[in-house]
Amino acid sequence: MTIIQHWRLPLILFAAIGSALSAGIFFAFSTFVMQALGRQTPSAGIAAMQSINITVINPWFMAAFFAPAVVSLVLAIAALRQWDRPSAIYWLAGALLYLIGTMGVTIAGNIPLNDALAVVNPDSPEGATLWARYLTDWTVWNHVRTAAAFLAAAMFAFSLCQRTGLSN
Repeated sequence: MTIIQHWRLPLILFAAIGSALSAGIFFAFSTFVMQALGRQTPSAGIAAMQSINITVINPWFMAAFFAPAVVSLVLAIAALRQWDRPSAIYWLAGALLYLIGTMGVTIAGNIPLNDALAVVNPDSPEGATLWARYLTDWTVWNHVRTAAAFLAAAMFAFSLCQRTGLSN
């Protein structure tokens, strides 16, 4: 019995729960945090989001965000090595959804927007113009990663429903 076989159930459960946690965090931002920030004056909204983007870099959030990515990578490799298992397609789908749809979108979509916002003066006209685009663009990308993390959690959960997915 390999380590992956021994740890398969805990890894899948962790990936499902971790993906769902990420989806919940992103869902909160999409459904009310960004709307609340958008109701502020541009300078207040910018300053608040700049503060959020600094404080989000903490061990608790980083662990909650990156640990499912690491486990997803392990499960993707396991899926490719054990492709004959009925649940392998769900492991791979969940892993790709989290890695590409959550991590990839964050890196390619949300972080560049955060970086641009970080250097703008909240009280400047340029800041107000950037803020109007930021609210829309950042939230669209956030919707994508919310859906991807939720679907990843669903794929990992579906893999647990496969009769032979965890046996052997």
